[in-house]
Amino acid sequence: MSTLNINNRTVQVDADPAMPLLWALRDTLGMTGTKFGCGQALCGACTVHLNGQAIRSCVTPISAAEGQKITTIEAVGEDRVGQAVQAAWIKHDVAQCGYCQSGQIMSAAALLKAKRKPTDADIDQAMAGNICRCGTYARIRAAIHDAAQRLA
Repeated sequence: MSTLNINNRTVQVDADPAMPLLWALRDTLGMTGTKFGCGQALCGACTVHLNGQAIRSCVTPISAAEGQKITTIEAVGEDRVGQAVQAAWIKHDVAQCGYCQSGQIMSAAALLKAKRKPTDADIDQAMAGNICRCGTYARIRAAIHDAAQRLA
């Protein structure tokens, strides 16, 4: 039994400590906002925050998350940064198919918490691990700049 702090709630997870956090979130806890993409930390669809840092939950075992603060897409809008990112995503019509968007938003929010006025190079570096098959990268960058302006 593992004790996890997810979205400021303490939850018990009865699973193998080696199970990837992604599967604990989706299959054990029913939190399906975090998506499975590649299972190899290459696409970013499974991005969540661990102590404020964007991580790939598909390769992070439950044991590495125990005792840490986990934030998922379900709670990203509970603070000012997440709200700004979500509003900018809507304003710039970022989502096309939408599959990658929870991971994109989580990476963007982590970036803006670390750097309030990111350059294009900062955005490219922070978002490099998030793949969008629909190619909405220009809208993602514009939305991140817009969210940064809202937060200024």
